[in-house]
Amino acid sequence: MFSSAKLLEQLSVEKAQEQKKIEKILKLSKKNDRQKLEIAVQAFTKLGIIQKSDEGLLRVANSSFLEARLRCSSKGYCFAVREDGAGEDIYIRDQFLNQAWNGDRVLVTISREAVRRRSPEGIVHCILERSTSNLLSILELEEGNLIATPLDDRILSTIQLKESDITFYEESNKENLVEVEIDKYPIAQYDPVGHVVRPLPLDGGSKGDIDILLTKNGLQNETLSPRSTIKNPTDKNRRDLTSQPSLLLRSWGGNDSPPLPALYVEPNAGGVKLWVHIPSIAERVSLGNNLDHWLFTRSEAHCLGEIWNPLLSKNLTKACKFEPGINNKAITIELDITAQGEINDWEFYLSEIRPVAIINKLHLESLQSRKPKSRATPVALKSIKDHLVQLQTTIFCAKLILNDEKNRGLIELDLPSPEIGNLEELSNQNPESEIEQWKLPFNECDPQSVLAPILRAANRAWYNHIVALKLPGITIQSDNVDTGTLTDVAKSAIALDLKLELDEEGIPSASELSKAFVNNKSRRVLDKLLSHALPMPVLVAFNPTFKDITDSIVPDGKSNNPLITRDIQAPICCPGLHYYDIINQHILINLLKEGKARPTNRIKTSVKLGRKNCQNEINWPILNETLVSLHNNITSEKIINYLNIQHKKAKTLRNGLISMSQARSAEPFIGEMKEAVISGVQSYGFFAEIKPTMAEGLVHVSSLNDDWYEYRSRQSRLVGRKSKKIYQLGDVLNVKVIKIDILRNQIDLEAYETEGEDPDNNLEPNSIISDDKSISETIIED
Repeated sequence: MFSSAKLLEQLSVEKAQEQKKIEKILKLSKKNDRQKLEIAVQAFTKLGIIQKSDEGLLRVANSSFLEARLRCSSKGYCFAVREDGAGEDIYIRDQFLNQAWNGDRVLVTISREAVRRRSPEGIVHCILERSTSNLLSILELEEGNLIATPLDDRILSTIQLKESDITFYEESNKENLVEVEIDKYPIAQYDPVGHVVRPLPLDGGSKGDIDILLTKNGLQNETLSPRSTIKNPTDKNRRDLTSQPSLLLRSWGGNDSPPLPALYVEPNAGGVKLWVHIPSIAERVSLGNNLDHWLFTRSEAHCLGEIWNPLLSKNLTKACKFEPGINNKAITIELDITAQGEINDWEFYLSEIRPVAIINKLHLESLQSRKPKSRATPVALKSIKDHLVQLQTTIFCAKLILNDEKNRGLIELDLPSPEIGNLEELSNQNPESEIEQWKLPFNECDPQSVLAPILRAANRAWYNHIVALKLPGITIQSDNVDTGTLTDVAKSAIALDLKLELDEEGIPSASELSKAFVNNKSRRVLDKLLSHALPMPVLVAFNPTFKDITDSIVPDGKSNNPLITRDIQAPICCPGLHYYDIINQHILINLLKEGKARPTNRIKTSVKLGRKNCQNEINWPILNETLVSLHNNITSEKIINYLNIQHKKAKTLRNGLISMSQARSAEPFIGEMKEAVISGVQSYGFFAEIKPTMAEGLVHVSSLNDDWYEYRSRQSRLVGRKSKKIYQLGDVLNVKVIKIDILRNQIDLEAYETEGEDPDNNLEPNSIISDDKSISETIIED
């Protein structure tokens, strides 16, 4: 089934396209599908988006219609986010949504320009593509009719169900949770219609919880990998490094965990010489074939606690995963790291390696606990006795790079995944997740924590290489941090008696704040505040034909402005985790295999296209037009938008899994008193994390019956009007667990009153007096 978006993707403003050819591209063989295409063409023609001519269909240039993706909030506010990244988000009122849902791709026009601080307003004219086909819903009876209410409160509609679906409804069950598939989307005055696919019980254990979360994020449909031949990488121009004793640093222990790179290091002039051997996926999968399309559709590997939902097929994983004592083909990045941790030189090339050992947590824990001058080798280290010097050099290398990153403005926040029984694999650091702008503190006992800064250095080297050679690629970048938000975080820190040195403008940088929080007793809550202030990194296409690097960024991706935390990378090291690594690998493989290393065949001397500064020796086109066009296609806006959506889903799934596991861990404590730490303060109450799993719950202000409480946002505290009692960020207190809603990850708490306190029973139900003048006046008037 095609969508309107796919139709428009086949059209350009320059060259007309025959309708029959479009039918062939979209594989519309049935008469019914061709009729639907004709209806879409007529509709777009009337809207002035498509123009018909004798040559075919043409996209109208300079159309007033903007392509956007709809983003709605639970409170009913909807904005159209422009897909071209230009201009402000467009506010869409309810009456102008035209039955569009959250996440849908839409065509909008601006009906009212932006005024002062108000966003422009617009109207949805056409839904190009629906983003939601299946919904996690609650069954309800409404006037004898069975309806499904989406659990996602950003979907502002209910779904009419078939009479036969009544078998899934149990009157005694408060939460009749089901997966609903949409049969007909809403149009005009008609409500959406769907049917129940399956029930999703809340008592299904960890597997049932995973099913709920996968369905909630639209990742429940597991498709088998297609039958496709996996290519064998060639030996041509491949360096034999099988005699090099490279090591595999792995914290993940699952059989289906993604393949990771191998490392070899040796000391070099106060710094190190580093070899990063990457599993080669691009050499084994042809762009555009069935397997490649399957990998693109999946896009991400998902850790589900103890198990994985892998990106790669089993055969592909088996072919590329490095194992000790077994020869395998690799892509190697050779780096020269100085004593200051900077990348002095690099080279990319194809290789064959033979790893010698896997380094796990037990090895590193034993190494760290070993006495420095001890000659005895602990039992845990005997199997890798011959590689201890190299392992220590690897840790030294990681620290060098990390020190350089800190000088560049690295933000370290101590916010690890909670150590809960069913989150064992998730608690290990992901060496190339890049889900957040900040990084976890270095942990010498976690192999993947040691691996992480090394892979970031390799990714930076590839970014610098594509910039120098003017090659396209996919990069990870972060928006600038809002200075006002940073100032608010700094004020909260100062309220906790944290000493901060501010610049002339009184604005601290995010990295300065993270360093200041390290020795504070309330570090976790301050780190959490700062994490919320940092924009989420996104995938951005680097296109050498456009100026896509701001003036504040120098060629190595380092920011000259201390308030900008941007550190641009082109990820290439973990193709088993993300499809965008595979895309960057394809570009590298084409450069090494198909790149023109000399101007003519008469000249015998070739340029090593993987070497740093090789562009200084080249004055001819490196790649032919076919490869240039191919690279532009795989780094197109359409590809980037899809990968960003999948990347965001991966983050949401991960956070949902952690939250649900934390809520489950708190269920046995219902009715009990537990020690907690205040992690956030709002006008309606405060949030507190229950020790030891740090499950977060809300103490609503209405439960604080001993006084009237004033909200002081600048100090992140609630203050009793009579008693002057304070609930402040970072305070440790006892709370009572009242209620837990597993589906919505909501925990209701009450502050525990200690003996000796005499609450005033004559007070009316609690209210809030805010330090916001308008709110205070409203309360007084009431």
